[in-house]
Amino acid sequence: MASLTEWKVPSAVQPRAEDFGFDLERTLLSVVGLHSIIPSDAFTADTLGTERAGNGVVIDDGLILTIGYLITEAETVWLHLADGRVVQGHALGFDQESGFGLVQALGSLDLDPLPLGSSAAAGLNDRIVVGGIGGRTRSLAGRIVAKQEFAGYWEYLLDEAIFTYPAHPNWGGTGLISAAGELIGIGSLQLEREHGGKSENLNMNVPIDLLKPILDDLRTFGRVNKPARPWLGMYVTEIDDKIVAVGIAPKGPASRAELRTGDVILAVKGEKISDSGQFYRKLWALGDAGVDVPLTLYREGDTFDVVVTSTDRAKMLRKPRLH
Repeated sequence: MASLTEWKVPSAVQPRAEDFGFDLERTLLSVVGLHSIIPSDAFTADTLGTERAGNGVVIDDGLILTIGYLITEAETVWLHLADGRVVQGHALGFDQESGFGLVQALGSLDLDPLPLGSSAAAGLNDRIVVGGIGGRTRSLAGRIVAKQEFAGYWEYLLDEAIFTYPAHPNWGGTGLISAAGELIGIGSLQLEREHGGKSENLNMNVPIDLLKPILDDLRTFGRVNKPARPWLGMYVTEIDDKIVAVGIAPKGPASRAELRTGDVILAVKGEKISDSGQFYRKLWALGDAGVDVPLTLYREGDTFDVVVTSTDRAKMLRKPRLH
């Protein structure tokens, strides 16, 4: 995992201890590196890779919060500490709705947990630190530039994601730390937007308030103890105000129903849709995983109806095994 620490954030955007009212160096020690090994025949191996690297944040004794795609179907997890130690971890749980993942360290970390703050209380233009493994030189100081809905193409929706600028180059699982030294989010993606006539990169962060109601379930069961949302196995995007399938998950419900890349989704159960967020909300409102999902599609000049029997996405994934 040398690749996690051989680079540095540009000095102009590195956080400075004197700019914050907490012990910056000590706080950043709570951010660890994470390296996962995934079997080559895992469901997510082709899309997310068989080796995944990023960050995680210690939130309790030996408990690390990260972004779930780093540990989904992980067979082996290694935690890399800023002092050079390496500790094996176990992929404890993953929440499909928020995107959070939990790792349990299998050895002593001897690190202070980072306290959980309030993402709801965070405001636009608030100063933040995006913490990465390696301390101040691999972290950055920035601002919150937006709090708004985010719809991901993989059947994922956040009502109010937190967007920060500038973007951290190793964003996956980074700790979004408030000016009070509290954890208010976890880094998920890097996105591009037009601003002031030029393009700039932002980080999208999952707000920490989504973790609080589900943390006990993730610890105990590895997932949230409630019925799963229906999943279709479609990757969609918005093109010219239309919802278009840009990919179909192999062996998923959409694939079994013979949906194709390029299909335009016009309606769910007869109700027209105009954006991805609306599509997901109407889909999930039909019931729990396993419910039949009536779709109206447009394909090559034809409009037709099809019923897709949804499933629980977790059924497609390998379960974590404790070695």
